[in-house]
Amino acid sequence: MFDSFYRTGSLVFGGGHVVLPLLRNEVVLQGWVSDSVFLVGYGAAQAVPGPLFTFAAYLGSVLSVTPNGFAGGLFCLAAIFLPAFLLIIGALPFWDALRRKTHVQSALRGVSAAVVGLLLAALYDPVWTSSIRSKSDMALALVSFGLLMFWKWSPLSVVVLAAIGGTAMAIF
Repeated sequence: MFDSFYRTGSLVFGGGHVVLPLLRNEVVLQGWVSDSVFLVGYGAAQAVPGPLFTFAAYLGSVLSVTPNGFAGGLFCLAAIFLPAFLLIIGALPFWDALRRKTHVQSALRGVSAAVVGLLLAALYDPVWTSSIRSKSDMALALVSFGLLMFWKWSPLSVVVLAAIGGTAMAIF
């Protein structure tokens, strides 16, 4: 389990959402967490402020293998953050010299481009494939997107409205 979360933390570059497909491959495909429990946790992680890496604490607490619960949450949280701390400690003394080298700059640009692909993959599967199942789901997603991007509604208001809309669609 430590290896799964440590490797995930080691491979993330450019933002927390890149962690979603990596964590899903580690915990869902191994049967440690169901896909629905994974998506519920992801939704909850999106609703609260803070880094998406804290999603590892949720996963650690709901794992079907031990350690789980509070200890599992702390264990997985430490494992996913450890690579970043080690990188900072190891690279910080050399960062000014490294960032001036053209091959390092090129490598970072390439990694940044790969991050965009991972983010699109995370948007499509599991988020899109498990959420957009009908035309009304698509309409609700587009309206929510419009309210956030064009009318600058608060995310909390959009989440509440989307929850009401999704509930209403399920009833009717």
